[in-house]
Amino acid sequence: MTNMLLLVALALLVVNGLTFLLFAHDKARARQGGWRVPEAHLLMLALVGGSVGAVTAQKLFRHKTRKEPFRTVLQVIVVLQLGLLAGFLIL
Repeated sequence: MTNMLLLVALALLVVNGLTFLLFAHDKARARQGGWRVPEAHLLMLALVGGSVGAVTAQKLFRHKTRKEPFRTVLQVIVVLQLGLLAGFLIL
C-alpha cells in the first residue's frame, strides 16, 4: 500500500507541475499573441489531478481568472476533487 501511495503522490506531483507550466506557457503566448493552449486541455489536466497546479498558476499569473465558463468549470473540478479526497480520508 505504501508503494501505491508513493506512486500516486509522484503522479500528482508530475501532473500538477505540467499543468502549472502549461498555464504559464499559455499566459506567455497570450501576451505575445501567439498560439494558445486550448482551454479543454487545461481543464483536462486539472481534472486528472492537476487542479492544485491549475489554481496556483491561475492566481500567480492572473490567468483566466475572469474567463467564463472556464473559471466555473475549474471551481467545480476543485470541489469534486476535494469531495473525493474527503471520502478517501474518511474510508
